[in-house]
Amino acid sequence: MPIAFALAGIALVVMMVVMAAAWWVQRRVGNAGWIDVFWTFGTGAACVAIALFPFADANPARQVLVAGLAGLWSLRLGIYMAGRVAASSEDLRYVALRRQWGGDFQRRLLRFVMLQPPVAALLGLSVFAAAHASGPLGWRDLAGLAVLALAIIGEAIADDQMRRYKQDENRSPVMDRGLWAYSRHPNYFFEWLGWVSYPIIAFTPFTLVGWLTLLAPAVMYLVLRHGTGVPMLEASMLERKGQSFREYQARVNAFFPWLRSSA
Repeated sequence: MPIAFALAGIALVVMMVVMAAAWWVQRRVGNAGWIDVFWTFGTGAACVAIALFPFADANPARQVLVAGLAGLWSLRLGIYMAGRVAASSEDLRYVALRRQWGGDFQRRLLRFVMLQPPVAALLGLSVFAAAHASGPLGWRDLAGLAVLALAIIGEAIADDQMRRYKQDENRSPVMDRGLWAYSRHPNYFFEWLGWVSYPIIAFTPFTLVGWLTLLAPAVMYLVLRHGTGVPMLEASMLERKGQSFREYQARVNAFFPWLRSSA
């Protein structure tokens, strides 16, 4: 669908501007965590606009539903991250990069930041495919809404559990309670789960548009599990907590929730 790729291209250009602004802001305030806030709000706004773009075969009710899913995700996560960045020190991932890159930090961070607009554009393709699927609303739309609701609630619970852990003066060396007993990164897992909503709504093996819905969960899994999520954070955790975190790694799965082993 040419229109889908054209909209993704526009989203790419817009997000390049947004992320350039994010880089400038973090340089002025000295906290690179604002990069994640800009990306979340920018991606959410782009996805809402893409979902609502007029298209002949689209069901307007589904467009509004999908736009609502993208907007709800962006607002929940963006507001949470903005509050955390404003109230605390820099994210451990960026602290590690400052130490690793030294005096070259800002130049290399700009290149790093500009890898994020293509991710937003690919997510926009999935959102477009789900929003512009033809036909009346049905059980798949409700299932997609339910999955996103579960993802938002689960991520909010994980975030709150981590916040309470950090406030506990008698806390254990590693957070391994609640959802964190079943996944080392339940917040990342639920973040990924939210993007599964779009193929639930509109995946079909018989059209290119249907296959586009799979881009979002595939891209987000690669980013969170093998890109800027788990690997960067765990490298910092291993440096700070050593053997305690290695033992945690040995008994709890990194991403998908799983029962803790007896080890």
